[in-house]
Amino acid sequence: MNDADMRKIMEMLSKMDKKDLEKGISQASQILNSTSKDEILKKLNGLK
Repeated sequence: MNDADMRKIMEMLSKMDKKDLEKGISQASQILNSTSKDEILKKLNGLK
């Protein structure tokens, strides 16, 4: 990941309120802890 990508991520995070940020982190954690690639893709597609 380059510096520009990290800067964009940090800007996005700074604009989120704490509740939204915690919810997003929780969802990301659940998705990443899934063992199935298909499950991860299914959940990501459902979030759109």
